[in-house]
Amino acid sequence: MAQAAPVSPASGTPRTPDVFGERTHAIARWAVPAALGLVYGYWAAAITRYGGPITGWNVLFGFVCAIVFALLLMGVSRLAPLMKRELHAVVWGAFAGCAVGFLFSQSNASVLASSLMGLVAGAGVFLGAFYRYYTHEDAAGHRVG
Repeated sequence: MAQAAPVSPASGTPRTPDVFGERTHAIARWAVPAALGLVYGYWAAAITRYGGPITGWNVLFGFVCAIVFALLLMGVSRLAPLMKRELHAVVWGAFAGCAVGFLFSQSNASVLASSLMGLVAGAGVFLGAFYRYYTHEDAAGHRVG
């Protein structure tokens, strides 16, 4: 017996099944940025130690970086989908470029090197996101297929 694919009630087009409930998605909207923020903060704090001992200022710097990164990630993930696909990709590219450039600058690299690294990372994320949104959304920003 063949199984039918789940169908969206509004359009009648097949869609992928949602294996998690609404409660799981609500928890993930907070847990994923928090976990990624902690990883980013730890990474930033580890870079600024330069192999020395862990200090209170180093721990504080890591937590501040974690909080700022998590808040920005939550903001971008809420606001970017409301934009057209081109601007959507630009926002994700800018966020990734700034995050990578900041981490690179903590290693005592020059401003030019940090900016170049951020631009390269941001351009890569922009190209990947633009391709993804261009192939999965129509011009109005609605998901296709």
